[in-house]
Amino acid sequence: MDILNINNKDYEFSLTGYETLLEVLRDELGFTGTKTACSEAECGACSVIINGNSVLSCITLAKDCVGKKITTIEGLAKDDELHPIQQAFLDQGAVQCGFCIPGMIIATKTLLDKNPKPTEEEIQIGLDGNICRCAGYPQIMKAVKHASKIINKDND
Repeated sequence: MDILNINNKDYEFSLTGYETLLEVLRDELGFTGTKTACSEAECGACSVIINGNSVLSCITLAKDCVGKKITTIEGLAKDDELHPIQQAFLDQGAVQCGFCIPGMIIATKTLLDKNPKPTEEEIQIGLDGNICRCAGYPQIMKAVKHASKIINKDND
């Protein structure tokens, strides 16, 4: 049996070695916040956090994640309270169709964990690889800046 730690909970699987992490998350566990979009590592909609880094789950084999800490978009909220980044995206109107938002939030979380006060250029670099087909980039940039202020206020 293989054990995957997802959102601080262990799940047992008999992995063959061919399943992507995206397939396991969505099809086996019902974590549908992680989106299936391009399946070619081009859009970022399937991003999750593995050991503190944003990773594309559509090209990551689940077997390679055994022994690692995986966090999905569902794992950011605590009880019924959204994570400050999730709330910032809502507050700033950054959620349009919503399809890219889980990946954008995951990228933002990894960025702000490493750099709590990023410049606009650092935000652009941190979100690189995440595509918003609604062209909601101005609102997304505002949301990341707002999240940074909230997180830094909480840490002061």
